[in-house]
Amino acid sequence: MQNRGKPETATIDVTSMGNAIIDVLWQSPESAIDDYGLNKGTMTLIDEARAEFLTSVMGVDKLMESGGSAGNTAVGLAGLGARAAYVGKVKDDELGQAFQDSLNHTGAQFDVPFSADGPATARSLIFVTPDGQRTMNTFLGASTRLAPADIDEALIAGSAVTYMEGYLWDQPEAKDAFRLAAKIAHQNGRLTSLSLSDPFCVDRWRGEFIDLIEHGLIDIIFANQDELKSLYQTDDLNVARDQARASNAQIVALTLGYEGSEILVKGHDDISVPVVEVVKRVDTTGAGDLYAAGFLFGFVRGKDLETCGLYGSRAAAAVIQRVGARLKKDDLRAVTAA
Repeated sequence: MQNRGKPETATIDVTSMGNAIIDVLWQSPESAIDDYGLNKGTMTLIDEARAEFLTSVMGVDKLMESGGSAGNTAVGLAGLGARAAYVGKVKDDELGQAFQDSLNHTGAQFDVPFSADGPATARSLIFVTPDGQRTMNTFLGASTRLAPADIDEALIAGSAVTYMEGYLWDQPEAKDAFRLAAKIAHQNGRLTSLSLSDPFCVDRWRGEFIDLIEHGLIDIIFANQDELKSLYQTDDLNVARDQARASNAQIVALTLGYEGSEILVKGHDDISVPVVEVVKRVDTTGAGDLYAAGFLFGFVRGKDLETCGLYGSRAAAAVIQRVGARLKKDDLRAVTAA
């Protein structure tokens, strides 16, 4: 793929768009899944009352940090040395200010105006069981109020890649915001990217995601095998691969868990990326988000696509060996090591 979004003329390498959420992580006992009626290994949307209850049952050793899927990607990109920006919505409250401070502290730019009224800043309550599985319960709060008015045209026009998480697609105004951002990006010779995020997310918005792809609004797709099979409504991964190759997306970065990842490139042979060894799976929170960060970092730095996939795999492998979705300095150095 020749066009990399013209990073040499960009002021930002990657702008990530998503639900601005404070992550609250707790290493819970397995029994918590049944005790509190949780759907293990998935993301469930909850209301404010349920959020208050689940927060109250979490242990005092819970970890809090700014997050959200695209937020994790932005932090990963900034840590790797990319010029990263973030677009999302928080309320003008304590958690909203904490979110902005936390994100800016990592080096990622976040300047979207706060909501003055309406629901509180969003949070995701993540129960991490001993097997490393993450069970997410998310109160979307103020994050659902992202609108076209929040899109800074100069920011998107100056970003080599604009990346969106699929979770953002639940609100009409947020959809309009991304469509506007995609239009601005393409008018300026930049690229767009979409993470499918979760099979449940694909089930809800399959038709609209396919419409985005087939109308050329998405250049790069990030998906795991379950998400890709859900997108094309098949249990056969080979069928899903064929559909992805035939789509209007230029690149599909497909993660395969213990089998590494594949890069499907329109008009070219697939690229296989070997798995990166994991000593112990501690917490899978952010694995896909950090894969995208590593891949996109290599992409805007002009690396070949196999190296981009390797950077993604290294970042994902590192983050699942710790609690939370942020990498330490040694991890970040290892992502791009020769």
